[in-house]
Amino acid sequence: MSRWKKWVRRVVPYVPGEQPAGTDLIKLNTNENPYPPAPGVLKALREMDGAAFRKYPDPAASCLVKALAERYEVDEDRIFVGVGSDDVLGMAFLTFFHSDKPILFPDISYSFYPVWADLFRIPYRTPKLDPNFRIVKEDYLTENGGIIFPNPNAPTGLLMPLVDIEEIAAGNPDSVVIVDEAYIDFGGESAVRLTDRYDNLLVVQTFSKSRSMAGMRIGYAIGQPELIKALSDVKYSYNSYTLNLPAQILGAEAVRDEEYFRKTTGQIVAVREAAKQRLAELGFSFPDSMANFIFASHDRVPAKEIFEALKRERIYVRYFNQPRIDGYLRITVGTEQEMEALFRFLEIYLKNH
Repeated sequence: MSRWKKWVRRVVPYVPGEQPAGTDLIKLNTNENPYPPAPGVLKALREMDGAAFRKYPDPAASCLVKALAERYEVDEDRIFVGVGSDDVLGMAFLTFFHSDKPILFPDISYSFYPVWADLFRIPYRTPKLDPNFRIVKEDYLTENGGIIFPNPNAPTGLLMPLVDIEEIAAGNPDSVVIVDEAYIDFGGESAVRLTDRYDNLLVVQTFSKSRSMAGMRIGYAIGQPELIKALSDVKYSYNSYTLNLPAQILGAEAVRDEEYFRKTTGQIVAVREAAKQRLAELGFSFPDSMANFIFASHDRVPAKEIFEALKRERIYVRYFNQPRIDGYLRITVGTEQEMEALFRFLEIYLKNH
């Protein structure tokens, strides 16, 4: 064995959802938005000045920060942007979780959290969701080195009431509480307004889901200026030019088109609610998702068998081979046509099994 290998930092990496090649498929496995970005985004893309790419982008991403500040009615010094919410969250782990006490996040949650904790050598504890897959608020009103959880949670899709989030933030004045709102635009109320009152609360969102821009990698956080400055200090100590020029310009255009944003998220919600009814008729049960996916378990046929059968038909959903959730499929809400194709296959397949 080469002697240098003993100094390599080794972690078990995060496993992203499969990205199958080709167009003859239905992709319902990574919670992407089935609709294109806002018209203004595509127009700005066509009109972009390629000569500008020879220069470094604005390290402060000022045009995007300004658009977000106007949209959320907060000061610009309360917004931090990064290369997708994963970049923002990773930076937040590195910045805020420095105590010897364990940070807290649910045992069933976004599977990147334990990866970051291991990578940065952060102790952690994972309180169990209750039997109905809900976060137990009281588990987060105890001594800790920080708290993070998605709302709605992933992969369950369940939403925590804003009053519970406020109680967690208020009950942990010595810890940073991070609410990961990747899916908040499909149901529920954002915790952004709570950041006006709690200087330990950071809300993180993404353009990958509700704004149809997963390929651009844009994420952001909203909190009090001290939190944002701490994040920025770490960013500038690591990589000052995180967000590229096209992402800054196109992201700002996406934020400005509120009408299109509400139209497409509304369509996804409508298709999701119709899909719940169809899945129930087919023998599936599921938590009441407020995200752009449904976490479903069949009453007779194992989830893994359904997953593999769908994959043979080039219909991709997500299966997690993990304790407590290995009986479930996470099904992204696609277009009406994509969901109809899914249901047509399931009707035939389940009838014969």
